[in-house]
Amino acid sequence: MNTQQPILVVEDDDALREALGDTLELAGYAVTSVRNGREALAQLADIRPQLILSDVQMPEMDGLELLKTCRAQHPDAPFVLMTAFGDVEIAVDAMRRGAADFLAKPFEADALLALVEKLTPDQAAADAPVFEDASSHSVAELALRVAQSDASIVISGESGVGKEVFARLIHDHSNRASQPFVAINCAAIPESMLESILFGYEKGAFTGAHTARPGKFEHANGGTLLLDEISEMDLGLQAKLLRVLQEREVERLGGKQPLPLDIRVLATTNRDLAAEVAAGNFREDLFYRLNVFPLHIPPLRERRGDILPMCRRFMQEMAPGEGLALDSFAEELLMQYHWPGNVRELHNVVQRALILRNGQTVDATSILFEPGTPAADEVAGEAPLEETGEAALVDDLKIREMELIINTLNAENGSRKDAAARLGISPRTLRYKLARFREQGVSIPGAASA
Repeated sequence: MNTQQPILVVEDDDALREALGDTLELAGYAVTSVRNGREALAQLADIRPQLILSDVQMPEMDGLELLKTCRAQHPDAPFVLMTAFGDVEIAVDAMRRGAADFLAKPFEADALLALVEKLTPDQAAADAPVFEDASSHSVAELALRVAQSDASIVISGESGVGKEVFARLIHDHSNRASQPFVAINCAAIPESMLESILFGYEKGAFTGAHTARPGKFEHANGGTLLLDEISEMDLGLQAKLLRVLQEREVERLGGKQPLPLDIRVLATTNRDLAAEVAAGNFREDLFYRLNVFPLHIPPLRERRGDILPMCRRFMQEMAPGEGLALDSFAEELLMQYHWPGNVRELHNVVQRALILRNGQTVDATSILFEPGTPAADEVAGEAPLEETGEAALVDDLKIREMELIINTLNAENGSRKDAAARLGISPRTLRYKLARFREQGVSIPGAASA
């Protein structure tokens, strides 16, 4: 734990502010406490907090206004808002504006400490989804609303859109947040093993069962069980799963005593479950048992407002403290690509870009898409795109990039070094681009002298 950087507590209620400070200090954190947003901004001029914990309703400057200012001046410090109980709208709005999380009053000291531990710099980076795009706002609001209930949820969406991340978001904001979250990938486990892993088994239940083992249902008891890619489950096992959900009890393989369950079940699928039911591949009764509240995650190409914020999040996670940035050409390439692999593919592209980059700026030459996709072929110059809207946008980007580089070279009298500095790219990147231009028959200023 880092006790050198304090936690900044902003609360106008004297008794609550003192109680928050005492709780955090007893847990080993350094704390700076202030009464309102204006006092908080004055403190931020002198300290660099590892986390900001603020009330919403305060005189002079409320918590949302303070959040906006802090996101601009101190973007690395996680910001947590304390809201009135059940005020989901304020919580969603805060997370849209960049808050890392929220606490609904009244809350227990353990809930406060668990959240602070998760968000302080020595812990893993926050894994909450990015909510910059309007469609993400809607999904986030629905997820936070349904989290307050115990309804079963089917989370649908293409592979790689982040369905498990949303499942964790629902669990973390439910009344089961302090209990286990257990996920099992139904597609990754052989059918012969899935039943014993789900339900557990007693000693001697089958060959090799030398000791008794609890299943995933028992591990998740009291909390949340995520059945990832449930459409891949065998029909026979679906019938047994339905019985567990109906009876709210599970019996281990080879066992005789059913164990009562208090559990919430979430399921994800990258298929149309209703169509799978119609095709006879999924039980209709299980579909209706699970699909109490359907939640669909749009593909990344339909929430383009999330692309660059996610890219910057990944860059910060993969290269913390390096202050990396995207240049405008790289940003446009990322925005125009169609992302068939969704967020998972974006993560891979960023990882490759950090390997290929030169210096602190990730430029267009560092962006390498998946081989074989149309946009990847176009970027690599292997094959022309068809005349689609996406192809025209990529072509327009390349033309504007070429014009900018040629004009800059003219302005710098053909000096590669000065042109690279003015463009904000490395000389090596400039040489690469100029070589590509020459191959296309473009006249390069100063080429003879070079």
